[in-house]
Amino acid sequence: MFSEMSEAVAAIRSSDTLAVPLGPGVPGGFFHALGERDDFEHLEVFGALLPDLYQLFMRSGVHYRSGFFGPAERFLRDAGASVDFVPADFRRFEPVLHHLNPRVMATSAAMPVDGWVSLSVHAGASVDEMHRAGADPERLLIVEASPHFPRTFGVPPEHEHRLHVDEIDFLVQTDRQPLNLADAPPTSVEMAIAEHAMAFIHSGCTLQTGIGGIPSQIAKLLAEGPLGDFGVHSEMFTTGLMHLHRSGKVTNNRGSRFDGYSITTFAAGVPELYEWLHENKEVRFLPVRVVNSPELIATNRNMVTINGALAVDLAGQVVADTICGKQFSGIGGHEDFVSGPGLSADGRSLICVPSSSLVNGELVSRIMPKLPSGSVVSTPRHQVDIVITEYGAAELQGRTIRERALALASIGHPDMRDDLLAVATTWPQD
Repeated sequence: MFSEMSEAVAAIRSSDTLAVPLGPGVPGGFFHALGERDDFEHLEVFGALLPDLYQLFMRSGVHYRSGFFGPAERFLRDAGASVDFVPADFRRFEPVLHHLNPRVMATSAAMPVDGWVSLSVHAGASVDEMHRAGADPERLLIVEASPHFPRTFGVPPEHEHRLHVDEIDFLVQTDRQPLNLADAPPTSVEMAIAEHAMAFIHSGCTLQTGIGGIPSQIAKLLAEGPLGDFGVHSEMFTTGLMHLHRSGKVTNNRGSRFDGYSITTFAAGVPELYEWLHENKEVRFLPVRVVNSPELIATNRNMVTINGALAVDLAGQVVADTICGKQFSGIGGHEDFVSGPGLSADGRSLICVPSSSLVNGELVSRIMPKLPSGSVVSTPRHQVDIVITEYGAAELQGRTIRERALALASIGHPDMRDDLLAVATTWPQD
């Protein structure tokens, strides 16, 4: 059943096209082995959010197209590797991948059981393309299975979240561990933001959270607090959401299509999370086109989404993936989970951002009168509902341009607040 890793590596041509899933779905052992080759003439690799540094991307003749930058992409770019960003939100990865039509698809997976391989901690945008590659004799499907990757489930019959071994051209086994992504302890600023966010969450809400100190602290407060009867509909399933489940507070009576399950499209966290996910039917992995659909998000009872930002201007425009126009992260599901709750009468979208940052020893406001020249807007102003800093919450939905500007200025850092209010009182400006 299993092939040797050397066979899978040898199957890649010196000029070829190869695609892998985002982050946790990257077949890391295969990438490390492929990086031992130095005979590439033109290898195009498509992926996103690499979980590790791979020698492959420092090789001559290798070009990496990434849909989401993480620390590895930023390091490789700054080290001189041939790395470029492909602007697309997570849902659009799927049609982009179909259009690119890479000859080789490769993924990580759990160990085979009864002839089937669970796609483990990632569904994302690549499931259909993997099935197409497996069915096409001119293409290759490479799967790296590890006993450390949990066996997880989709929602059959439409979303099986698995591959049959007969589809796979090279099934290789490694001892690789899933990405260990631990949350850093929340700062005092993040804890204050989380406390403000709690005012918008009540029993019966459906939740979406991501990684980081703020969502981790919110999950902790909910797990330890008096509220309950929560649903989970989240692009990413985190360690914090596992703790919320374990507290007995998740019922998933969301009133939507996938009642009874927490739905997600990928998971990342600490090893304990992967152990808990193994054969756990409370959590279901679905393609990103389903999970990130704003229309589906809007059907959830009392949907509350929690996202971050790098900067917000007084118009309510959000910059979430670039710094001074330079790519820092990616678009992901930001706009989908900001806009989705706004399509329902009872949904709320929270954008959590510290009021300021220290840049080269200087305090810089992250609530800005206007965005610097060259800024790239991640989410437009008309999608934005609530912006929260450590100084409070600005509710923007239904407010006029000037009312929005004043609300945002009022939650700016005290050292910059008067300047922000002076601009806001004359908003909009000619």
